[in-house]
Amino acid sequence: MAGSKEIRNKIKSVQNTRKITKAMEMVAASKMKKAQDRMRASRPYLERMFYIASHVAQANTEYKHPFLVKRETVKCVAAVVMTTDKGLCGGLNTNILRMVLNQHKRWIAEGKDVQYVAIGNKGAGFLGRMGANVVSSVTHLGDVPHIERLIGPLKPVFDGYIKGSIDEVYLFSTGFVNTMKQMSRSELLLPIPKEFVTPTGDVRKAEAQTGFWDYIYEPDAKVLLDGVMRRYIEAQIYQVLAENMASEQSARMVAMKSASDNANKIISELQLVYNKTRQAAITQELTEIVGGAAAV
Repeated sequence: MAGSKEIRNKIKSVQNTRKITKAMEMVAASKMKKAQDRMRASRPYLERMFYIASHVAQANTEYKHPFLVKRETVKCVAAVVMTTDKGLCGGLNTNILRMVLNQHKRWIAEGKDVQYVAIGNKGAGFLGRMGANVVSSVTHLGDVPHIERLIGPLKPVFDGYIKGSIDEVYLFSTGFVNTMKQMSRSELLLPIPKEFVTPTGDVRKAEAQTGFWDYIYEPDAKVLLDGVMRRYIEAQIYQVLAENMASEQSARMVAMKSASDNANKIISELQLVYNKTRQAAITQELTEIVGGAAAV
């Protein structure tokens, strides 16, 4: 059995760790509320943007935007992997990276060329260790999503899809369900699907249009559709980033609360062992004193 001094040192060490986890829990709880508000505020915009893009895309029969064209054969696939910059958020990153690894093995088995865009330090490090072809990456995004920081790293993927060198673009991210639950997601980004999948996994179809009809475009259909499609993709990337940040803070708060609770349990157990050790030492000293007195 360890001595009293060693047990006291262990208790002090766990207490110091508990102070850190408790502080991180409080910081994450403060950031979580703001992140969830931003995420919920932008959800209706993205959904309405999808309906507008689908409606306008179906209206013109002469011009077909490249983002809506589905390739007959898929030879090259691009994947945008969105993770966090920091750890200590439970299995948030592990779940999404496990999904990426499994999908990567399937793509390689099918003979497809795979390119990656890493958003977040954890994903960039994982893809580097995996030996994947990372065409661009961005890290240290902070606690507030900024779409202008993502446009540059994502531009090679969108340009490659328009030129035809990339046939499909997938997005791996984490959807926010509630504070206790975050869901890893894999969705098709390009070509733009005909169904809208909410961050919670609900599928909603665009409003169907019948008959031959069109708009009067100003300045022209190509410029307008290009702008609408780009804006929709940017809105989707922004929303996914906001969902990921809200999920990160929620997962970190839960993980740090669990760590603090475990620290309290360990301290209680060590305190009990310390009391038993101290009582045994006192009993032994009393026995020695009584024995010495009896011998005299």
